[in-house]
Amino acid sequence: MMDEPGLVEAVHRDFIDAGARVLTLNNYTTTPQRLAREQRADWFTGLHQAAILAAQRSRQHARQPKDISLAGCLPPLVSSYHSADVPQAEVCLDQYRQLVAAQAHAVDLFLCETLSTVVEVQTAVKAACESGKPVWVAMTVDDQDGTRLRSGQTLADGVAAAVAGGANAVLINCSWPEAATQGMDVLSASGLPFGAYANGFTQANHLQKGATVATLQARADLDPSRYAQHAMAWVAKGARIVGGCCEVGPAHIRELAQVLQQNGFVPVQQLPA
Repeated sequence: MMDEPGLVEAVHRDFIDAGARVLTLNNYTTTPQRLAREQRADWFTGLHQAAILAAQRSRQHARQPKDISLAGCLPPLVSSYHSADVPQAEVCLDQYRQLVAAQAHAVDLFLCETLSTVVEVQTAVKAACESGKPVWVAMTVDDQDGTRLRSGQTLADGVAAAVAGGANAVLINCSWPEAATQGMDVLSASGLPFGAYANGFTQANHLQKGATVATLQARADLDPSRYAQHAMAWVAKGARIVGGCCEVGPAHIRELAQVLQQNGFVPVQQLPA
């Protein structure tokens, strides 16, 4: 974001051209905790400004301009997938409020994503709802049991916390697509719009604190066609929001958009609120 923001802008445009209707700001690792760990706490404001500008420019300069929503990102504050790293509730709330303050003026909604504990859901939703913007909550589940968060807590408890906090939609993300399918009935029971955007890793649990996903291995059995099949299984269960997470690229989104269109689904521009 600091040295080559044009690359991020180009990736955003690739997804728009593939059919995406929601872009997430590229600020996933710009939390106070993560930046302090890298002795870069003073980069917080600059990185957020760069992420916002890249997303805005991509929306303005896409080859096929469309109604694109920008989602602010409220990620795990310390590390992905490891619930033991989650700070105490008061720390979570304070830092999520900092993230909301840095993004709220520029986004159409907030996406609280890759959350693995109920306390993250509670605090991220509270901070995001204070902005007055729509709030979507995406939780990461056990790849072998899509009804449980990676912390071992139940997805149902995470969904209940999201509903109680005022979320406008609930999702599963950054988990196997098969696990997302297992969790669809739990999401559906919330009464809110729901969906999923899965990852394509063989296994994500071994990601070390501070490491990038480049250390993880991609599945060889999730080409665009196969991924779209998984996503259509979610749609068959009533999902309204579908997309992709890590290892899911523009080719997957293009295939998914085409399959959705072939099956009579059209993009709905208004956000669940």
